[in-house]
Amino acid sequence: MKLFKGFAATALCTAMIVSGVAYSQQADAGPPGHSKAKVENVIFMIPDGYSTSFATNYRIFKGEDTVLDSMLVGMMKTNSADNWVTDSAAAGTAMATGVKTNNGMISVTPDGETVETILEAASDAGKSTGLVATSTITHATPAVFASHVQSRGSETDIALQLVNEIDVLLGGGKANFLPSSLGGNQAERNLLEESLADGYAVAENRNELLALSKKDKKVLGLFADDGMAPELDRDQTNEPSLAEMTDTALQSLSSNKKGFFLMVEGSQIDWAGHANDAAWAMKDSEAFEEAVEEALAFAKKDKKTLVIVAGDHDTGGMSVGGYGEYLAKADILHDVTATGDFMAAELNSDRSNVKAVIKEFTNLDLTDEEAERIKKAPENSTALTINQIVSERAYVGWSTTAHTGVDVPIYAYGPNSSTFSGLLDNTDMPKRIAEAMKIEFGN
Repeated sequence: MKLFKGFAATALCTAMIVSGVAYSQQADAGPPGHSKAKVENVIFMIPDGYSTSFATNYRIFKGEDTVLDSMLVGMMKTNSADNWVTDSAAAGTAMATGVKTNNGMISVTPDGETVETILEAASDAGKSTGLVATSTITHATPAVFASHVQSRGSETDIALQLVNEIDVLLGGGKANFLPSSLGGNQAERNLLEESLADGYAVAENRNELLALSKKDKKVLGLFADDGMAPELDRDQTNEPSLAEMTDTALQSLSSNKKGFFLMVEGSQIDWAGHANDAAWAMKDSEAFEEAVEEALAFAKKDKKTLVIVAGDHDTGGMSVGGYGEYLAKADILHDVTATGDFMAAELNSDRSNVKAVIKEFTNLDLTDEEAERIKKAPENSTALTINQIVSERAYVGWSTTAHTGVDVPIYAYGPNSSTFSGLLDNTDMPKRIAEAMKIEFGN
């Protein structure tokens, strides 16, 4: 008993010291989290598919604490109205509207009733609004903040609802804004041309984005026909990074004296999880962290901005360590320079070059057994097999190529950040944002 009491006392002191350090880091960086000052601006950042295991593996990959670590304030439940394991549409709907819906539905109730989003409430209060993503800008997570459809697959209908309603739109999905994709009586509309006519500055590549003026209050940037490139493959494109898009959005939106609401999604952390691609997951986590740094730099200077970060669910059921051993080597993923999809495309018809390809892009020497696994893999799972072998070498485990229902961490910085402490439901997020901004909101 004495030993237990001594251990408990030591643990308590340690917890107090750690807590003090974490609070000191946050306090030194800007406005204290317990401040109840009115929040003029909100930057809501969503690393899609990001759970505690992603956070831990990324810390190992980085080799030191991450920017998010000192911002940790709570945890969030993720289930949808009809499933313990949510999809992004239902999870995003809860985070945007405060109302749970069924998987696949975009900001409508299970009965199909339209519900107000926190972005729409901010717009009604006179604030500027923006959406940034590395997926199509009409994909589930950005879509839930500014559109209402029965099915997340209705991306052209979503595009019609976004255009001329949101001040800044940056991401992929250009094809959904062009005549060839629009159906019915909308078939001949070109939403890019309409946006230009309505005063938007339009950018279609990184150079055009960076050349925009800070005076451009309305910006439409569509940098790929479909989703943008994974961070690992971005050097093959002329697409901007998530941090560059975030910086541009902040420059544009901050011209409104009434403030703004900006949602930034690190979309492809989720896509990497679905692919069980550990290196892709880490590189897109790194790209997301760089975007968070842009947001924090703005908030530190502004002192009226609340930054909230929360994944919408876990993807892939990632583990830290695994395969029957007490090991974690996510740091070796630094040597991986391409996604599994890219490497699979580099294989010749008989896959006889598999060892050379994997060596070139991962610096790993495949065993004969590993090479045979890749050679014998069905064509539609070649990339997955490559990713699984790389993950095994890094001791990053996966339990699924779908989502899981685990709770996810919440991070926050700035005035009212303590509002997001504790174990919250995903429906609490927009309600507490509205409370912090002191705007009318309710469904």
